[in-house]
Amino acid sequence: MCERHSATPLVEVVCAADGSGQSRPCKPADARRAVERAIDECCRASRTPCDAHALSDAQLVASELTANAILHGGGVTGFHVDRVGRGVRVCVSDRSDRLPVVRPPVDRQGRRRVGGRGWPIVCRLAHDVQVCDLPSGGKCISAVVPLS
Repeated sequence: MCERHSATPLVEVVCAADGSGQSRPCKPADARRAVERAIDECCRASRTPCDAHALSDAQLVASELTANAILHGGGVTGFHVDRVGRGVRVCVSDRSDRLPVVRPPVDRQGRRRVGGRGWPIVCRLAHDVQVCDLPSGGKCISAVVPLS
């Protein structure tokens, strides 16, 4: 969890350790299910209907952050979702100190690149996107997705 955020997670996904003591990366599908559970819990607690578009946006943000941690950050080291005001905060930690970057959709020769759309998607759908260095190394990216 980013040091600035002190809320208790609604859902936390622990990345399981295998026999070698190495942690396995959490999968984007795990992140999507965790977000769905957290939002369902919020809606039940407040007795309000869940907005399908907001759920979809939050799941996409969680999926992209998790996939980016796996592809570019050395694997997921932590994941949780908590409620903040009228939204949910998705936090994903990884092993890398490198900041996310936006890559142009074409390379220098004008050829279309595969991928490179995750970070712009996160920045477009979420509010209050923050990247925090972790004391033990790596980083935590948090993004608040509005639910209404």
